[in-house]
Amino acid sequence: MDTNKVKTQVAAALEGYSAKIANAEDYLQAAVTVPLVDIDGQPSVLFEVRSGKLQWQPGEICFPGGRIEAADNSPLHAAVRETIEELGVQPDDIEVLGPLDIMVSPIGVMIYPFAVYISSALPLAHNTAEVAEVFTVPLDFLLNTKPHVASMEMATKPLTGFPFDLLPSDYPQGYRRRAKYPVLFYQYKHYVIWGLTARVLEDFLTICRKGTGGAPTV
Repeated sequence: MDTNKVKTQVAAALEGYSAKIANAEDYLQAAVTVPLVDIDGQPSVLFEVRSGKLQWQPGEICFPGGRIEAADNSPLHAAVRETIEELGVQPDDIEVLGPLDIMVSPIGVMIYPFAVYISSALPLAHNTAEVAEVFTVPLDFLLNTKPHVASMEMATKPLTGFPFDLLPSDYPQGYRRRAKYPVLFYQYKHYVIWGLTARVLEDFLTICRKGTGGAPTV
């Protein structure tokens, strides 16, 4: 096998190639919108309280969105589709402001967030099968609130049939601590915004601070 030939072939195969996440299928892939709305002339961020009847994270606070389906032609399409379904708004009521950073969680979830502006008048006719409640938080409050930060630890454990014979003899066979990551909490009235929703919110607030010249944080 000729090295120069292989090098040329690899370079040709990679020409114009856009790198992607190779193991994306290992994650639950979801897309959400971070909705900016106007409340009496003041910018606010809209959140949902998930229905208590849902099997996954019932009663928790989140942004509109959900799993990216095979029929979705892009994460943005999924985020907007889910927002329309959950909030009962019209496509023309959603103005896409731009993508936020992709959030990859240690718990196996990959979230594609998009900042949007929703022009629909409140209250919204939300889908009660999925959404128990919709509420808003003034952007100024969020920009000037320092979140509470706690830590979560992840561990791994090989399952039955794991080929320990292929590994060094001292490889641990029980639970093995792997990583520690921060968990953020924003509290507004009786609402607690935390977890991945809080991490996405933090990224959105960072963008807002850049756009407004750096609003102070207490």
